[in-house]
Amino acid sequence: MTNNRAPIPICDYEGSDYQERFWEEVDRAYEDQAEALAIKRLLPERGERLLEVGAGAGRNTPRYRGYRQIVLLDHSRSQLEKARSRLGSEASHLFVAADVYHLPFAPNAFDAATMIRTLHHMLEPDAALAAVRETLAPEALFVLEFANKRNLKAILRWLVRQQDWNPFMLGPVEFAAMNFNFHPRAARRWLMMADFAIGRQLAVSYFRLPAIKKVLPHPLVMVAEGLVQWSGAVVQLSPSVFVQARALGRRRRPLAENLWRCPACRSLAMRERSRAVVCGGCGRSWRLQDGIYDFRLER
Repeated sequence: MTNNRAPIPICDYEGSDYQERFWEEVDRAYEDQAEALAIKRLLPERGERLLEVGAGAGRNTPRYRGYRQIVLLDHSRSQLEKARSRLGSEASHLFVAADVYHLPFAPNAFDAATMIRTLHHMLEPDAALAAVRETLAPEALFVLEFANKRNLKAILRWLVRQQDWNPFMLGPVEFAAMNFNFHPRAARRWLMMADFAIGRQLAVSYFRLPAIKKVLPHPLVMVAEGLVQWSGAVVQLSPSVFVQARALGRRRRPLAENLWRCPACRSLAMRERSRAVVCGGCGRSWRLQDGIYDFRLER
């Protein structure tokens, strides 16, 4: 059957200076360490193969060093080039350019996955989460972060009529082009629809306001962060929410030996060559150049 549906729009960071402009030129030590703490609390320290969805320039990748193999996925080749330059060409790292709606990975390929500062760019977040679930083994842990629509600042602004949209409504709000905030209940529903069980939830980054970071010493802010993150088990009013989800399934199986799946025809008959991965189903050749696999579909 031919699928005539138009491609889902993608927020592409190709050629972007996001890493430098957002993370390096401005003091983001609090946001970075708050996320590092959340990852440490939700993700097992060790495992076999981890998928990092929206890896960008590899800011979080060193936090997964206990995994035998880490697959960095991003649609932007230029971001992956920055990640490879930063991390080096270690055998434990694979760099893959592809979009989340057409992942080039076999079922049962990963026993862990993360998706941090990425879901807020998804026009169809439910489809993105379902695609990630397809690649995971039963009982695999998935750490998802999303921008929270129902945060304290948005609630206060709505109450004093400084914003039109209602933070308590389930629908997403697009605060900039291809940038969305989501309601926690909607995100949990999408995860459950994708065959995940919800685990721990953390309320992250309450103290990101510049005034707070300027007045309070950084160590004190991090102590407070460590305490208030646990409040996410009851209510999520922070700008960022982390969710630990477990892939449902009857039993744990060995991970797939062949990592690849054709994103065009979905065939598992993939043969790896020195400079490409060739699909035995449709004959497509997916290029490997300068250490980066390119599985991006023409749009």
